[in-house]
Amino acid sequence: MSLLTVRHATVYRYNQPVGLGEHRMMFRPRESHDLRLIRTDLAITPRPANLRWLHDPFDNSVAVATFDTTTSELCFESTITLEHFENTVPEYPLEEYAREYPFRYSDADFSNLARGLAQHYPSENVSRWALQFLDPAASTGTMKMLRAMTHGIREQFIYSRRIEKGVQTPDETLRNKRGSCRDFAVLMMEATRSLGVAARFVSGYIFVPDHSGLSGGGATHAWMQAYLPGAGWIDFDPTNSIIGNRNLIRVGVAWTPDQVLPLWGTYHGPAEAFESMDVTVSVTETPA
Repeated sequence: MSLLTVRHATVYRYNQPVGLGEHRMMFRPRESHDLRLIRTDLAITPRPANLRWLHDPFDNSVAVATFDTTTSELCFESTITLEHFENTVPEYPLEEYAREYPFRYSDADFSNLARGLAQHYPSENVSRWALQFLDPAASTGTMKMLRAMTHGIREQFIYSRRIEKGVQTPDETLRNKRGSCRDFAVLMMEATRSLGVAARFVSGYIFVPDHSGLSGGGATHAWMQAYLPGAGWIDFDPTNSIIGNRNLIRVGVAWTPDQVLPLWGTYHGPAEAFESMDVTVSVTETPA
């Protein structure tokens, strides 16, 4: 068990006072058997006229702020301390029928996973790329295939942090041989879906210890989960070749990246009023 503190700050600057529309925040990690929140604090400047919380269709925790003032700077600061329990199970206990690929989900699972099985970027290139992780002469262990794909992305592609909004299409990632963490997550999601394995996108944070060689620190992080009968949703971080929840702090899960944006909102004023945006994220280990 690790005691971690996440500090996430976003500052918007404008060259003149502007009115503020509704802003939605997805900063609060998802509590579970492997993560327990100890302390949470959310500071917003200027102070919103109203702040409320809701759970979205994926049960992610979302804060919604509305304002009644004008400002030339808008700041969000989230500080969260949590207990993180690392999954130490060496092998996931899959159902017998799912241990070898290909397998078929039960009718009950299939109806719930339909959106996680549908390809959002249908591509023959992605489907062909995914086949390299299967044994052409025999069946392939399901976890062996997913592990190989996770490691393969780390080995075949160059990580490049991007601050631009949105994601590359999987075809663009294959062509460029580089991408951000969210690009790699989407590529692996589409590849596993092309093989008939349900997947979803995860947005959150990563703890990067000194000299660990992990990428994605200093900003929000993204990876994916695959649903395997008997084990449930398993984390796969192709940016860092991580299988399981090691160093990963889940905040939001969804079928597509645009459904789990950490922060989004509007302002009232001329387009040229927007000047800059700064985002800083730190995840540090806290003495118990």
